Amino acid sequence: MAESRDVPVYLFTGFLEAGKTKFIQETLEDKRFNTGEKTLLLICEEGIEEYAPDQFAADGVQIRTLETEADLNENNLVKFLNETKAERVVIEYNGMWMLDSLYSAMPQNWMVYQEFMFADATTFLAYNANMRQLVYDKLKSAELVVFNRFKEGTDPMPFHKIVRGASRRADIAYEDPSGNVKYDDIEDPLPFDLNAPVVNIEDEDFAVWYRDMSEEPEKYEDKTFRFRCRALQRKKLPSGTFVVGRHVMTCCVQDIQFAGLVCQYDKAKEIPDDSWIDLTAKCNFKFNRAYARKGPVFKYISSVPCEAPKEEVATFY
Repeated sequence: MAESRDVPVYLFTGFLEAGKTKFIQETLEDKRFNTGEKTLLLICEEGIEEYAPDQFAADGVQIRTLETEADLNENNLVKFLNETKAERVVIEYNGMWMLDSLYSAMPQNWMVYQEFMFADATTFLAYNANMRQLVYDKLKSAELVVFNRFKEGTDPMPFHKIVRGASRRADIAYEDPSGNVKYDDIEDPLPFDLNAPVVNIEDEDFAVWYRDMSEEPEKYEDKTFRFRCRALQRKKLPSGTFVVGRHVMTCCVQDIQFAGLVCQYDKAKEIPDDSWIDLTAKCNFKFNRAYARKGPVFKYISSVPCEAPKEEVATFY
């Protein structure tokens, strides 16, 4: 059995030849990171570049390799940890495996401390066009996204937009072929005015609004909003409550989900089920049984029936 102590995990994701091995090698050569702690280096894909353990800053790093995704299971991870008696884990993850495979396999006491995503700037846009779900999967929880081989004169905006479509929190770095790094400083002002007496949410901004409200709820407390949405009646909802929202696509058709919000209205039953309305309502974050936790609860002010938007499914890009 594995010890109950927390095991910090440093996770490096990205696609083949994206620069993960080089960065991990340099990290383990750095005396500030590698001071001799017992470390399990778990390799989930092998590219052209190989590790040089003799150049690590200190002993204590032991390497284990997973050949197939089927080998990524809790039994193997516990076995590796016990064999190496590691205090921490560094993972070079296979870009073709979904992160859910890792999270479902990790022992309960393994905790991801840092997650970095690496991408070759010369191939990233093609990867995103052809394997959007895999790209989004690696971007959504990364703390830092590094685009290497970023040639002078390359427009950073397409890269910036793709990252921001998955996460507003990730830092973005562009590394040129000489190793010089420039950090992304493109501002992303919200496409609506939160200081307006009534904040108007355009159809194309619904997904951004919904995500930002989830990530930084304090900005939305006591604000009044006007937005187009579907209204749904559900029997299990508390009395005087209905659901408003839209379907949102985060990366591809397979992950379209309804982004629902609770709306309180004494005459909620008068709102036709599965109808489109232009709603004005005030937002407060509080506990509601429909969420089973605190969440955005809208107090109905007014609504008018309306047509569905041209694009019924809201997107981030």
